[in-house]
Amino acid sequence: MDISDASRTTTQTVTDYDRAKEVQAFDDTKAGVKGLVDAGIVNIPRIFIRPPEELVEELTSHQTNFQVPVIDLDGVRGNKLEEIVDQVRAAAEPWGFFQVVNHGIPLNVLEEMIEGIRKFNEQDVELKKEFYTRDQTRNVRFNSNFDLHYSRTANWRDTLTISTVASTNLDPNEYPEVCRDAAREYIKNVTKLAETLFELLSLALGLKAEHLLEIGCPKEYILLCQYYPPCPQPDLTLGATGHSDPSFLTILLQDQIGGLQVFHDNQWVGVQPIVGGLVVNIGDFLQIISNDKFKSVKHRVVASQVGPRVSVPCFFMGHNAEIPKSYGPIKELTSAENPPIYRDFLASEYFSKRFSTVLDDNSPLHQLKL
Repeated sequence: MDISDASRTTTQTVTDYDRAKEVQAFDDTKAGVKGLVDAGIVNIPRIFIRPPEELVEELTSHQTNFQVPVIDLDGVRGNKLEEIVDQVRAAAEPWGFFQVVNHGIPLNVLEEMIEGIRKFNEQDVELKKEFYTRDQTRNVRFNSNFDLHYSRTANWRDTLTISTVASTNLDPNEYPEVCRDAAREYIKNVTKLAETLFELLSLALGLKAEHLLEIGCPKEYILLCQYYPPCPQPDLTLGATGHSDPSFLTILLQDQIGGLQVFHDNQWVGVQPIVGGLVVNIGDFLQIISNDKFKSVKHRVVASQVGPRVSVPCFFMGHNAEIPKSYGPIKELTSAENPPIYRDFLASEYFSKRFSTVLDDNSPLHQLKL
């Protein structure tokens, strides 16, 4: 498809229709994107088709062969600590992304988590509908596109969310039975890994190892179990629109299909899956408290005819919605020569700004600058 074809096809497809009506009809099925695929569609619904100007820009841009840094955590508790801290610093400053291997989570735990999410999405739709809701106060919920009703373009994915942010009273018995054991074991392991990573990031900032732990960075989490069905027209949509993460840190488990891309050096860089590896990226909150030393960068997921793709990002949020929490640049990282870039703010202020806009809008970081 050339540029004129892309523009012409999209213009013919997305104009002159009642978007709100189509969005509501899709939402009312409670079957998500998987329901569309199961129905045997050949052309994707209009709500998923990206604007013509975006498709044209996509076709005229190129992607680089850069590789996201890979860090081996073997020896992190031994004589390789200083070397690993240097590697974390080198990745977190310009990239904001890296992959970790030998991180301590058994391969079978990772594989069973991916398989559990696949089973959840591929079970009888009536069982999934029991979890379908847009109520953000629910600890466990299933839907397609959290911003479906106000986004410009819907993304080609369905999501099971497991969260301690709305309420810390999360009972594992709330998890769907088909993936309950896998999710419980994975969460236990990934939260432990997060503590190690926050220690490394503290040291990389020149702080004591416990600093980020003591201010509660890994305290609460949101686990998004993402399911990307194969797409019949992947050039017209995305699995996830370009965005930065509203977290301190994100640890991502992905299968071997791939599709994650990071925006680096004004180009999209593919993050190649590594068997047993995990992707780690800096979130907006950590960029703020590090006073811009670490970078929260834009990333996205492309759609594909191959699939389904399964990925499980775990966002470490550092706060609970029930308790007011204030953040700002860490005092030890600021000085007369390096003054604070951001003002202190409540986490609730950030999230009210963040979740009142669509996924692909800029994060609220610029609104919090002094």
